[in-house]
Amino acid sequence: MSNVEAEELHLMEMALPTDTGNENPTSELGSVVTIFDLCWEDILIPKVLSLLTLKELFTFRTCSRSAKRLAEAALERRKEVNLSGNNSNTIDLAFSVLNTCCKHLENLHLARCHWLKDELLLPILAENKRLLKVVNLNECPYISPMALQPIIVDCKNLRVLKLSKCQWLTAGAIDALTLHQNNLEEIDISHCPAIGERCLLIFFRKLNKLTILSLANTAITDQVLVMISNCCRLLEHINLVGCTAISDYGIIAISTRCTRLRTLLVLCCPRVTERSLGPLRKHIYIDKTNRSEPNLNINDFYPSDFLIY
Repeated sequence: MSNVEAEELHLMEMALPTDTGNENPTSELGSVVTIFDLCWEDILIPKVLSLLTLKELFTFRTCSRSAKRLAEAALERRKEVNLSGNNSNTIDLAFSVLNTCCKHLENLHLARCHWLKDELLLPILAENKRLLKVVNLNECPYISPMALQPIIVDCKNLRVLKLSKCQWLTAGAIDALTLHQNNLEEIDISHCPAIGERCLLIFFRKLNKLTILSLANTAITDQVLVMISNCCRLLEHINLVGCTAISDYGIIAISTRCTRLRTLLVLCCPRVTERSLGPLRKHIYIDKTNRSEPNLNINDFYPSDFLIY
């Protein structure tokens, strides 16, 4: 008998009720009911294991062979993986387990994962490309445009794509997005210096479902804002922090045509003045304060994950 089997036998013996009249408690071992006898698909996974964090699920996975099988069955049905900011020493090994087990992911959050490389990312994308709706790769410096190929071409249900501070993002990748992804509702390409005006003009022409847009610290111009105002009429939140080339002209175009706009972030935009911002302050949150007006509460306007990822 192996050590693992002996451990499981010992745990089952401990679960037996104490009976002083029974000299051999193990004689009733066959009738003992353990947690693993409950229905996995209908009870344990949806009602118990779905409430565990990934860390707790991996801890449970180490308890026994049965726990390992149950945990991996729960990972197979898991719809979200969030490892944002997790750069622990063994996280790449844990991610390899996720690559093998996860087959029904809809949300994949890997922001600031400095260990992430193409060879780790591509398998999980291949297994979940049909269902993925949200992909967050903000500040992942060691992957390449090749890792975007399955996201761009195969993820037909993609609605949210975050690529802030991805210096490897190229104009060619944006052109490919234009061809294959027309249903995006949120995109973040802040701090991506390689993205030029030409490809953005074509890109936004097809994004008529966009509601959240972050272009902070990019080289966009008023011409791009005019294109956004003409084609992205559902826009509610836009981040233009540090876009020094835009002016009141572009802001007026956005505010006039995007009638659902609720958040406008324009700090460090020296050419944007009260001429365009003043009329908007009563119904839109603007981060560039006007000292003569009372400050509005930003939490009333933008979604909690608009700037925090």
